[in-house]
Amino acid sequence: MINGISLAASPTNKQKITINQWFGCSRFIRNAKCEENNYLSKYAKKYLPIGTYPKPDQTFSQYKDKTLTPWLFDCPSQILRNSVSNWYHTYSQFLKGHCNKPKKKRKTNEDGIHLTKELFKFKKCPYGVVRLFIGTKTNNIGYLNIKIHKNFKEPNSIYLKRKNNRYFVSFCYEDNKEDSISQIEHFKYLQTLPEKQLEKNTVGIDRGITRPVQAGDNVYDFTFEQKKKKREKEKYIKRYQKKIAKQKKGSKRRKKTKHSISKAHEKIKNIRNDFCHKTSRAIVNNKSNNIIIFEALATKNMTKKPQPKKDEKTNRYVKNNRKQKASLNKSVLDKSWHRLETYTKYKAIRADKVWFKISANYTSQECADCGRIH
Repeated sequence: MINGISLAASPTNKQKITINQWFGCSRFIRNAKCEENNYLSKYAKKYLPIGTYPKPDQTFSQYKDKTLTPWLFDCPSQILRNSVSNWYHTYSQFLKGHCNKPKKKRKTNEDGIHLTKELFKFKKCPYGVVRLFIGTKTNNIGYLNIKIHKNFKEPNSIYLKRKNNRYFVSFCYEDNKEDSISQIEHFKYLQTLPEKQLEKNTVGIDRGITRPVQAGDNVYDFTFEQKKKKREKEKYIKRYQKKIAKQKKGSKRRKKTKHSISKAHEKIKNIRNDFCHKTSRAIVNNKSNNIIIFEALATKNMTKKPQPKKDEKTNRYVKNNRKQKASLNKSVLDKSWHRLETYTKYKAIRADKVWFKISANYTSQECADCGRIH
């Protein structure tokens, strides 16, 4: 079964300079391929016969020039090749209708490069220490310090990423666990079981706002400390957003303030991520929860902004409770419904348990006799 892992890296200041330069070279090549394809497409529409379009390729040597782009020679050519290869794969998927057209990347605090097997090597040292060598024999950054928190198999490729001045190494690998049976096979087997046994082993996951997760008789919510920390960070972000609006664009203080806001957003994200991981683990580890049922919630539709309203008589715009709807949308998105569903799904598969999604219609009904909501 395929498993993923993300390891925290601690590069030195000298290594950071080289890594950031590699990030920029990879982004430059990708953006150049996007611009080249856009130019050729416009040229074909204007001057070539109808239905004739340029075929994408994986060439990039035309962008390496000792005078115009000398910095590209400081980056291993394999990194540039991988960047073009990823662009070509995305464009091929776009032509098949599986995704959108690849776009240019901006220079932000989030970036990354794809490293194939010839660009890295894991070295096992005494006392269980593992070191990661990155680069080629003639162009490398040496050994990168990484924090390993679990065992893994050596992969064929890795991603070196940067986010908010923090660096990570992430990759996928095959573990020894065999793939369980498919959802269809599970469903066919469950059809043969009696109704009482199904009710005993089934749990319905109801996601809400006041109660983020209701799993049978169990309620899962953020802890008091998590709620307090989120409120503090939200106030912090609001205060610093006012501060950054008054600062000069391009200044060092504005850059420092922007980094502080990014760290606050990341803290809130980590709190939500921690809640989803612990809640999904508690649901899957419950011995009676062998069949997990989710509602098919259309969160995107639920969080749309309200349409403007007009008075039929005066034809003037009237209040449409936009502010209240914005507050409701914020509360819905704060509970991370989709992330909880994703985490629960893959953990259930690894635990040989089954999950299903059902329509949200008529899942909660009020009894006409007693008034209880089922």
